[in-house]
Amino acid sequence: MAPDPAALPNFLPSAYPVNDYGPIMKGMAIGGLGIFHVFLAQFAIGGGFLLFWFEWLAQSGREPLARRLIDSVFRVLIFLSFVLGALTGVGMWLTSIQVSAPTIGLMVDEFHWIWATEWIFFWIEVVAGYAFFRYGDRLSGRERLTLLAIYSIAGFGSLFWINGILSWQLTPGGWVTSGSIWEGFFNPTFWPSLLFRTVVCLVLAALGAAIVLNALPGFSREERERLLHQLSPFFLPMLAMPILGAWYLAAMPADSRGWILGGSMVMTMFFNIAAGSSALIGGYGVIALWRQKNYMNGATATLLAAIAFGATGAGEFIREGARKPYSVRETLYSNAITPAQVASLRETGVLATDPYPLRDASDYPTEQLREGRLVYRNLCSVCHTIRGANALDALMGDWAIEQKRLNVAMLQWTEGFMPPFAGTAEELEALVQYIAWEHKHRPAAWPESRDPAVFAEIREALKRAGPHPAPRAQELAGSEEAR
Repeated sequence: MAPDPAALPNFLPSAYPVNDYGPIMKGMAIGGLGIFHVFLAQFAIGGGFLLFWFEWLAQSGREPLARRLIDSVFRVLIFLSFVLGALTGVGMWLTSIQVSAPTIGLMVDEFHWIWATEWIFFWIEVVAGYAFFRYGDRLSGRERLTLLAIYSIAGFGSLFWINGILSWQLTPGGWVTSGSIWEGFFNPTFWPSLLFRTVVCLVLAALGAAIVLNALPGFSREERERLLHQLSPFFLPMLAMPILGAWYLAAMPADSRGWILGGSMVMTMFFNIAAGSSALIGGYGVIALWRQKNYMNGATATLLAAIAFGATGAGEFIREGARKPYSVRETLYSNAITPAQVASLRETGVLATDPYPLRDASDYPTEQLREGRLVYRNLCSVCHTIRGANALDALMGDWAIEQKRLNVAMLQWTEGFMPPFAGTAEELEALVQYIAWEHKHRPAAWPESRDPAVFAEIREALKRAGPHPAPRAQELAGSEEAR
Protein backbone atom coordinates (compact mmCIF):
# COMPACT_ATOMS: atom_id res chain seq x y z
CA MET A 1 0.00 0.00 0.00
CA ALA A 2 1.08 3.56 -0.62
CA PRO A 3 1.93 5.65 2.47
CA ASP A 4 -1.24 7.15 3.90
CA PRO A 5 -0.72 10.86 4.67
CA ALA A 6 -3.59 10.67 7.14
CA ALA A 7 -1.54 8.23 9.19
CA LEU A 8 1.21 10.79 9.74
CA PRO A 9 -0.30 13.66 11.79
CA ASN A 10 1.27 12.31 14.98
CA PHE A 11 4.64 13.04 13.37
CA LEU A 12 4.11 16.77 13.89
CA PRO A 13 7.20 18.24 15.56
CA SER A 14 5.13 19.51 18.47
CA ALA A 15 4.27 15.92 19.38
CA TYR A 16 7.76 15.58 20.87
CA PRO A 17 9.70 17.46 23.56
CA VAL A 18 11.70 20.35 22.10
CA ASN A 19 15.40 20.96 22.64
CA ASP A 20 17.11 24.28 22.07
CA TYR A 21 20.78 24.34 21.03
CA GLY A 22 21.14 28.13 21.19
CA PRO A 23 23.46 29.48 18.46
CA ILE A 24 24.17 25.97 17.17
CA MET A 25 21.79 25.00 14.42
CA LYS A 26 20.09 21.68 15.14
CA GLY A 27 21.11 20.38 11.73
CA MET A 28 24.73 21.20 12.59
CA ALA A 29 24.50 19.25 15.83
CA ILE A 30 23.52 16.04 14.09
CA GLY A 31 25.50 16.79 10.92
CA GLY A 32 28.77 17.45 12.73
CA LEU A 33 28.49 14.25 14.73
CA GLY A 34 27.36 12.39 11.62
CA ILE A 35 30.49 13.35 9.68
CA PHE A 36 32.73 11.85 12.38
CA HIS A 37 30.60 8.72 12.54
CA VAL A 38 30.50 8.22 8.77
CA PHE A 39 34.25 8.79 8.48
CA LEU A 40 35.03 6.25 11.20
CA ALA A 41 32.50 3.73 9.92
CA GLN A 42 33.81 3.89 6.37
CA PHE A 43 37.38 3.48 7.61
CA ALA A 44 36.33 0.40 9.60
CA ILE A 45 34.52 -1.17 6.63
CA GLY A 46 37.45 -0.62 4.30
CA GLY A 47 39.78 -1.80 7.03
CA GLY A 48 38.13 -5.22 7.00
CA PHE A 49 38.94 -5.68 3.32
CA LEU A 50 42.48 -4.37 3.84
CA LEU A 51 43.18 -6.75 6.71
CA PHE A 52 41.87 -9.71 4.72
CA TRP A 53 44.09 -8.68 1.79
CA PHE A 54 47.20 -8.44 3.96
CA GLU A 55 46.46 -11.72 5.70
CA TRP A 56 46.16 -13.39 2.30
CA LEU A 57 49.46 -11.79 1.21
CA ALA A 58 51.15 -13.15 4.34
CA GLN A 59 49.76 -16.67 4.04
CA SER A 60 50.44 -16.93 0.31
CA GLY A 61 54.04 -15.88 0.83
CA ARG A 62 53.72 -12.81 -1.38
CA GLU A 63 54.54 -10.45 1.47
CA PRO A 64 56.02 -11.97 4.63
CA LEU A 65 56.01 -8.56 6.36
CA ALA A 66 52.23 -8.23 6.08
CA ARG A 67 51.53 -10.14 9.31
CA ARG A 68 53.53 -7.61 11.31
CA LEU A 69 51.36 -4.78 10.06
CA ILE A 70 48.01 -6.52 10.49
CA ASP A 71 47.92 -6.69 14.26
CA SER A 72 48.94 -3.02 14.65
CA VAL A 73 46.36 -1.79 12.15
CA PHE A 74 43.71 -3.93 13.80
CA ARG A 75 44.36 -2.41 17.22
CA VAL A 76 43.78 1.06 15.75
CA LEU A 77 40.72 -0.25 13.92
CA ILE A 78 39.26 -1.70 17.11
CA PHE A 79 39.72 1.56 18.98
CA LEU A 80 38.34 3.80 16.24
CA SER A 81 35.40 1.68 15.09
CA PHE A 82 34.38 -0.24 18.23
CA VAL A 83 34.94 2.59 20.70
CA LEU A 84 34.71 5.96 18.96
CA GLY A 85 32.51 4.59 16.16
CA ALA A 86 30.12 3.00 18.63
CA LEU A 87 29.95 6.14 20.78
CA THR A 88 29.25 8.40 17.81
CA GLY A 89 26.69 5.87 16.55
CA VAL A 90 24.78 6.05 19.82
CA GLY A 91 25.18 9.82 19.70
CA MET A 92 23.64 9.84 16.22
CA TRP A 93 20.51 8.10 17.50
CA LEU A 94 20.32 10.46 20.49
CA THR A 95 20.68 13.63 18.44
CA SER A 96 18.38 12.33 15.69
CA ILE A 97 15.62 11.80 18.21
CA GLN A 98 16.17 15.22 19.74
CA VAL A 99 16.52 17.14 16.47
CA SER A 100 13.85 15.47 14.33
CA ALA A 101 12.01 12.66 16.04
CA PRO A 102 9.38 12.55 13.25
CA THR A 103 12.04 11.83 10.60
CA ILE A 104 13.80 9.06 12.48
CA GLY A 105 10.41 7.76 13.60
CA LEU A 106 9.23 7.45 10.01
CA MET A 107 12.47 5.73 9.00
CA VAL A 108 12.21 3.19 11.79
CA ASP A 109 8.49 2.70 11.20
CA GLU A 110 9.05 1.89 7.52
CA PHE A 111 12.36 0.01 7.72
CA HIS A 112 12.42 -1.59 11.16
CA TRP A 113 13.24 -5.05 9.81
CA ILE A 114 16.00 -3.65 7.63
CA TRP A 115 17.37 -1.73 10.61
CA ALA A 116 17.28 -5.01 12.56
CA THR A 117 19.13 -6.78 9.74
CA GLU A 118 21.77 -4.05 9.70
CA TRP A 119 22.22 -4.40 13.46
CA ILE A 120 22.71 -8.16 13.08
CA PHE A 121 25.48 -7.55 10.57
CA PHE A 122 27.04 -5.01 12.91
CA TRP A 123 26.78 -7.48 15.79
CA ILE A 124 28.55 -10.13 13.69
CA GLU A 125 31.20 -7.59 12.77
CA VAL A 126 31.82 -6.73 16.43
CA VAL A 127 31.95 -10.38 17.57
CA ALA A 128 34.30 -11.37 14.74
CA GLY A 129 36.47 -8.33 15.39
CA TYR A 130 36.83 -8.95 19.10
CA ALA A 131 37.44 -12.66 18.50
CA PHE A 132 40.29 -11.84 16.12
CA PHE A 133 41.67 -9.23 18.52
CA ARG A 134 41.57 -11.65 21.46
CA TYR A 135 42.49 -14.97 19.86
CA GLY A 136 44.05 -14.08 16.50
CA ASP A 137 47.59 -15.00 17.52
CA ARG A 138 46.44 -18.51 18.60
CA LEU A 139 44.53 -19.35 15.42
CA SER A 140 45.75 -21.23 12.38
CA GLY A 141 46.22 -19.37 9.12
CA ARG A 142 42.97 -20.70 7.71
CA GLU A 143 41.05 -19.72 10.85
CA ARG A 144 42.53 -16.21 10.80
CA LEU A 145 41.58 -15.76 7.16
CA THR A 146 38.06 -17.07 7.78
CA LEU A 147 37.52 -14.77 10.74
CA LEU A 148 38.73 -11.75 8.79
CA ALA A 149 36.47 -12.73 5.88
CA ILE A 150 33.49 -12.83 8.25
CA TYR A 151 34.52 -9.48 9.71
CA SER A 152 34.88 -7.77 6.33
CA ILE A 153 31.68 -9.25 4.85
CA ALA A 154 29.69 -8.26 7.94
CA GLY A 155 31.08 -4.73 7.78
CA PHE A 156 30.14 -4.39 4.13
CA GLY A 157 26.72 -5.89 4.88
CA SER A 158 26.15 -3.18 7.46
CA LEU A 159 26.99 -0.56 4.83
CA PHE A 160 24.70 -2.26 2.29
CA TRP A 161 21.63 -2.12 4.53
CA ILE A 162 22.16 1.34 5.95
CA ASN A 163 22.87 2.74 2.48
CA GLY A 164 19.42 1.75 1.27
CA ILE A 165 17.72 3.62 4.10
CA LEU A 166 19.83 6.78 3.74
CA SER A 167 19.51 6.94 -0.05
CA TRP A 168 15.74 6.41 0.32
CA GLN A 169 15.52 9.81 2.01
CA LEU A 170 16.65 11.51 -1.20
CA THR A 171 15.08 9.22 -3.79
CA PRO A 172 12.28 7.11 -2.27
CA GLY A 173 11.39 5.92 -5.76
CA GLY A 174 8.32 3.76 -6.17
CA TRP A 175 7.76 3.66 -2.40
CA VAL A 176 5.97 7.01 -2.64
CA THR A 177 3.10 5.49 -4.63
CA SER A 178 3.28 1.79 -3.75
CA GLY A 179 4.54 1.83 -0.16
CA SER A 180 6.78 -1.12 -1.04
CA ILE A 181 9.75 -1.32 1.32
CA TRP A 182 11.91 -2.90 -1.38
CA GLU A 183 11.06 -0.24 -3.95
CA GLY A 184 12.11 2.32 -1.37
CA PHE A 185 15.23 0.40 -0.40
CA PHE A 186 16.48 -0.31 -3.94
CA ASN A 187 15.80 3.27 -4.96
CA PRO A 188 17.34 5.18 -7.90
CA THR A 189 20.45 6.29 -5.96
CA PHE A 190 21.00 3.01 -4.09
CA TRP A 191 23.66 1.49 -6.37
CA PRO A 192 25.67 4.61 -7.23
CA SER A 193 25.67 5.61 -3.55
CA LEU A 194 26.75 2.12 -2.42
CA LEU A 195 29.57 1.83 -4.96
CA PHE A 196 30.74 5.38 -4.29
CA ARG A 197 30.88 4.76 -0.55
CA THR A 198 32.69 1.45 -1.10
CA VAL A 199 35.46 3.23 -2.98
CA VAL A 200 35.73 5.78 -0.17
CA CYS A 201 35.97 2.95 2.39
CA LEU A 202 38.91 1.37 0.56
CA VAL A 203 40.80 4.66 0.28
CA LEU A 204 40.28 5.60 3.93
CA ALA A 205 41.52 2.17 5.01
CA ALA A 206 44.68 2.56 2.91
CA LEU A 207 45.38 6.02 4.31
CA GLY A 208 44.84 4.80 7.86
CA ALA A 209 47.18 1.85 7.31
CA ALA A 210 49.83 4.19 5.83
CA ILE A 211 49.69 6.38 8.95
CA VAL A 212 50.01 3.37 11.25
CA LEU A 213 52.84 1.89 9.16
CA ASN A 214 54.88 5.07 9.37
CA ALA A 215 54.32 5.30 13.13
CA LEU A 216 55.44 1.73 13.86
CA PRO A 217 59.03 1.13 14.95
CA GLY A 218 61.07 -1.79 13.63
CA PHE A 219 60.54 -1.29 9.90
CA SER A 220 63.28 -0.13 7.59
CA ARG A 221 62.67 2.35 4.79
CA GLU A 222 62.75 -0.45 2.21
CA GLU A 223 60.26 -2.56 4.19
CA ARG A 224 57.85 0.35 4.48
CA GLU A 225 58.13 0.96 0.74
CA ARG A 226 57.22 -2.67 0.05
CA LEU A 227 54.17 -2.54 2.31
CA LEU A 228 53.06 0.83 0.93
CA HIS A 229 53.16 -0.66 -2.55
CA GLN A 230 50.75 -3.35 -1.32
CA LEU A 231 48.39 -0.57 -0.22
CA SER A 232 48.36 1.08 -3.63
CA PRO A 233 45.66 -1.20 -5.17
CA PHE A 234 43.19 0.29 -2.69
CA PHE A 235 43.55 3.63 -4.47
CA LEU A 236 42.87 2.26 -7.96
CA PRO A 237 39.04 2.28 -7.59
CA MET A 238 39.34 6.07 -7.34
CA LEU A 239 39.59 6.01 -11.14
CA ALA A 240 35.90 5.07 -11.21
CA MET A 241 34.78 7.91 -8.93
CA PRO A 242 34.06 10.44 -11.72
CA ILE A 243 31.78 7.88 -13.39
CA LEU A 244 30.11 6.94 -10.12
CA GLY A 245 29.69 10.61 -9.20
CA ALA A 246 28.09 11.37 -12.56
CA TRP A 247 25.79 8.36 -12.16
CA TYR A 248 24.84 9.50 -8.66
CA LEU A 249 24.01 13.01 -9.89
CA ALA A 250 22.03 11.68 -12.85
CA ALA A 251 19.92 9.50 -10.52
CA MET A 252 18.97 12.48 -8.34
CA PRO A 253 15.80 14.50 -8.91
CA ALA A 254 16.38 17.41 -11.29
CA ASP A 255 15.89 20.10 -8.62
CA SER A 256 18.33 18.42 -6.22
CA ARG A 257 20.90 18.16 -8.99
CA GLY A 258 20.27 21.81 -9.80
CA TRP A 259 21.11 22.94 -6.24
CA ILE A 260 24.45 21.12 -6.46
CA LEU A 261 25.40 22.28 -9.94
CA GLY A 262 25.01 26.01 -9.44
CA GLY A 263 21.53 26.57 -8.00
CA SER A 264 22.87 26.99 -4.47
CA MET A 265 26.23 28.73 -4.13
CA VAL A 266 26.99 27.00 -0.83
CA MET A 267 26.16 23.53 -2.12
CA THR A 268 28.12 24.12 -5.32
CA MET A 269 31.11 25.23 -3.25
CA PHE A 270 30.96 22.09 -1.12
CA PHE A 271 30.55 19.96 -4.24
CA ASN A 272 33.73 21.48 -5.68
CA ILE A 273 35.54 20.91 -2.38
CA ALA A 274 34.51 17.24 -2.34
CA ALA A 275 35.39 16.71 -6.01
CA GLY A 276 38.69 18.58 -5.79
CA SER A 277 39.76 16.80 -2.60
CA SER A 278 38.92 13.41 -4.08
CA ALA A 279 40.90 14.24 -7.22
CA LEU A 280 43.95 15.18 -5.14
CA ILE A 281 43.80 12.00 -3.07
CA GLY A 282 43.11 9.78 -6.07
CA GLY A 283 45.79 11.43 -8.16
CA TYR A 284 48.41 10.93 -5.47
CA GLY A 285 47.37 7.35 -4.76
CA VAL A 286 47.15 6.21 -8.37
CA ILE A 287 50.00 8.15 -9.93
CA ALA A 288 52.54 8.66 -7.15
CA LEU A 289 51.98 5.58 -5.01
CA TRP A 290 50.85 2.92 -7.51
CA ARG A 291 52.31 4.05 -10.82
CA GLN A 292 55.56 5.68 -9.72
CA LYS A 293 55.93 3.64 -6.51
CA ASN A 294 56.83 6.75 -4.50
CA TYR A 295 57.24 6.67 -0.75
CA MET A 296 54.39 8.06 1.41
CA ASN A 297 55.64 9.27 4.78
CA GLY A 298 53.49 9.74 7.87
CA ALA A 299 53.01 13.48 7.36
CA THR A 300 51.77 12.99 3.80
CA ALA A 301 49.43 10.16 4.82
CA THR A 302 48.03 12.27 7.68
CA LEU A 303 47.55 15.26 5.38
CA LEU A 304 45.70 13.12 2.82
CA ALA A 305 43.54 11.64 5.60
CA ALA A 306 42.67 15.16 6.75
CA ILE A 307 41.74 16.10 3.17
CA ALA A 308 39.64 12.93 3.01
CA PHE A 309 37.86 13.98 6.19
CA GLY A 310 37.10 17.34 4.60
CA ALA A 311 35.79 15.59 1.48
CA THR A 312 33.61 13.36 3.68
CA GLY A 313 32.17 16.40 5.45
CA ALA A 314 31.48 18.17 2.16
CA GLY A 315 29.90 15.03 0.70
CA GLU A 316 27.61 14.54 3.69
CA PHE A 317 26.60 18.21 3.55
CA ILE A 318 25.67 17.75 -0.11
CA ARG A 319 23.74 14.55 0.59
CA GLU A 320 21.72 16.26 3.31
CA GLY A 321 21.24 19.52 1.44
CA ALA A 322 20.17 17.92 -1.84
CA ARG A 323 16.93 16.73 -0.19
CA LYS A 324 15.67 20.22 0.57
CA PRO A 325 12.95 21.14 1.25
CA TYR A 326 12.43 17.56 2.48
CA SER A 327 13.93 15.30 5.09
CA VAL A 328 12.22 12.44 3.23
CA ARG A 329 11.47 13.49 -0.31
CA GLU A 330 7.79 14.00 -1.19
CA THR A 331 6.81 12.69 2.25
CA LEU A 332 8.19 14.80 5.09
CA TYR A 333 9.50 18.34 5.01
CA SER A 334 12.69 19.32 6.79
CA ASN A 335 10.61 20.80 9.62
CA ALA A 336 8.75 17.46 10.01
CA ILE A 337 5.50 18.68 8.46
CA THR A 338 4.02 16.42 5.79
CA PRO A 339 2.92 17.98 2.47
CA ALA A 340 -0.64 16.83 3.17
CA GLN A 341 -0.70 18.73 6.47
CA VAL A 342 0.18 22.19 5.14
CA ALA A 343 -3.31 23.16 3.94
CA SER A 344 -5.02 22.01 7.14
CA LEU A 345 -2.42 23.66 9.39
CA ARG A 346 -3.10 26.95 7.62
CA GLU A 347 -6.64 26.65 8.97
CA THR A 348 -6.07 25.15 12.44
CA GLY A 349 -2.59 26.50 13.21
CA VAL A 350 0.62 24.67 14.01
CA LEU A 351 0.39 25.76 17.67
CA ALA A 352 -2.94 24.01 18.23
CA THR A 353 -1.15 20.71 18.89
CA ASP A 354 1.89 22.09 20.75
CA PRO A 355 1.56 21.16 24.44
CA TYR A 356 4.98 22.45 25.52
CA PRO A 357 5.19 25.94 27.05
CA LEU A 358 8.17 28.24 26.74
CA ARG A 359 10.67 27.89 29.57
CA ASP A 360 11.40 31.62 29.39
CA ALA A 361 7.86 32.87 28.70
CA SER A 362 8.25 35.79 31.10
CA ASP A 363 11.04 37.24 28.91
CA TYR A 364 8.56 38.13 26.17
CA PRO A 365 6.56 41.34 26.69
CA THR A 366 3.48 40.24 24.72
CA GLU A 367 1.49 37.09 24.03
CA GLN A 368 2.03 37.58 20.30
CA LEU A 369 5.80 37.41 20.74
CA ARG A 370 5.44 34.22 22.77
CA GLU A 371 3.36 32.78 19.94
CA GLY A 372 6.02 33.89 17.44
CA ARG A 373 8.70 32.09 19.40
CA LEU A 374 6.60 28.91 19.40
CA VAL A 375 6.00 29.19 15.64
CA TYR A 376 9.76 29.57 15.15
CA ARG A 377 10.34 26.54 17.36
CA ASN A 378 7.91 24.37 15.40
CA LEU A 379 8.59 25.46 11.83
CA CYS A 380 12.05 27.05 11.65
CA SER A 381 14.39 25.88 14.40
CA VAL A 382 15.59 22.66 12.74
CA CYS A 383 17.44 24.62 10.06
CA HIS A 384 17.77 28.11 11.55
CA THR A 385 18.80 29.90 14.71
CA ILE A 386 17.87 33.41 15.75
CA ARG A 387 21.47 34.51 16.25
CA GLY A 388 24.06 31.94 15.28
CA ALA A 389 24.33 29.46 12.43
CA ASN A 390 22.01 30.25 9.51
CA ALA A 391 20.43 32.94 11.69
CA LEU A 392 17.05 34.41 10.81
CA ASP A 393 18.18 37.73 12.24
CA ALA A 394 21.00 37.90 9.67
CA LEU A 395 18.87 36.55 6.82
CA MET A 396 15.77 38.70 7.21
CA GLY A 397 16.21 41.00 10.20
CA ASP A 398 16.73 44.12 8.07
CA TRP A 399 13.72 43.50 5.84
CA ALA A 400 10.77 45.85 6.21
CA ILE A 401 7.88 44.27 8.11
CA GLU A 402 5.77 44.13 4.93
CA GLN A 403 8.61 42.33 3.16
CA LYS A 404 8.89 39.83 6.00
CA ARG A 405 5.18 39.05 5.76
CA LEU A 406 5.18 38.58 2.00
CA ASN A 407 8.39 36.57 1.78
CA VAL A 408 7.40 34.20 4.58
CA ALA A 409 3.93 33.75 3.10
CA MET A 410 5.51 33.02 -0.29
CA LEU A 411 8.30 31.04 1.37
CA GLN A 412 8.67 28.22 -1.17
CA TRP A 413 8.83 30.84 -3.93
CA THR A 414 11.18 33.12 -2.00
CA GLU A 415 13.66 30.24 -1.60
CA GLY A 416 12.99 27.10 -3.63
CA PHE A 417 14.55 24.79 -1.04
CA MET A 418 12.20 26.02 1.71
CA PRO A 419 8.93 24.25 2.52
CA PRO A 420 5.63 26.17 2.37
CA PHE A 421 4.64 28.05 5.50
CA ALA A 422 2.41 25.74 7.54
CA GLY A 423 0.44 27.98 9.87
CA THR A 424 -2.33 30.55 10.05
CA ALA A 425 -2.05 34.21 9.06
CA GLU A 426 -2.05 35.11 12.77
CA GLU A 427 0.86 32.72 13.40
CA LEU A 428 2.78 34.16 10.46
CA GLU A 429 2.34 37.68 11.79
CA ALA A 430 3.45 36.50 15.24
CA LEU A 431 6.60 35.00 13.69
CA VAL A 432 7.59 38.13 11.78
CA GLN A 433 6.91 40.32 14.82
CA TYR A 434 9.08 38.00 16.92
CA ILE A 435 11.95 38.19 14.39
CA ALA A 436 11.62 41.99 14.25
CA TRP A 437 11.66 42.14 18.06
CA GLU A 438 14.78 40.00 18.22
CA HIS A 439 16.42 42.19 15.57
CA LYS A 440 15.81 45.22 17.77
CA HIS A 441 17.59 43.40 20.63
CA ARG A 442 14.48 42.49 22.61
CA PRO A 443 13.15 45.83 23.85
CA ALA A 444 11.09 45.78 27.03
CA ALA A 445 7.99 47.08 25.23
CA TRP A 446 6.65 46.00 21.86
CA PRO A 447 3.26 46.82 20.28
CA GLU A 448 1.05 43.92 19.24
CA SER A 449 -0.02 43.69 15.62
CA ARG A 450 -3.62 42.43 15.38
CA ASP A 451 -4.93 44.43 12.42
CA PRO A 452 -7.59 42.35 10.55
CA ALA A 453 -6.55 44.03 7.28
CA VAL A 454 -2.98 42.74 7.75
CA PHE A 455 -4.25 39.24 8.43
CA ALA A 456 -6.39 39.42 5.28
CA GLU A 457 -3.34 40.43 3.20
CA ILE A 458 -1.35 37.53 4.63
CA ARG A 459 -4.15 35.07 3.87
CA GLU A 460 -4.26 36.31 0.30
CA ALA A 461 -0.48 35.88 -0.03
CA LEU A 462 -0.68 32.36 1.43
CA LYS A 463 -3.44 31.54 -1.04
CA ARG A 464 -1.33 32.79 -3.96
CA ALA A 465 1.67 30.79 -2.75
CA GLY A 466 -0.34 27.59 -2.45
CA PRO A 467 0.40 24.69 -0.08
CA HIS A 468 2.81 22.89 -2.44
CA PRO A 469 6.57 23.21 -3.05
CA ALA A 470 7.41 25.71 -5.79
CA PRO A 471 8.15 23.16 -8.57
CA ARG A 472 4.93 21.28 -7.80
CA ALA A 473 2.99 24.57 -7.73
CA GLN A 474 4.39 25.42 -11.15
CA GLU A 475 3.32 22.04 -12.50
CA LEU A 476 -0.18 22.45 -11.10
CA ALA A 477 -0.46 25.95 -12.52
CA GLY A 478 0.61 24.64 -15.90
CA SER A 479 -1.95 21.85 -15.70
CA GLU A 480 -4.73 24.32 -14.87
CA GLU A 481 -3.77 26.57 -17.75
CA ALA A 482 -3.76 23.56 -20.08
CA ARG A 483 -7.31 22.76 -18.98
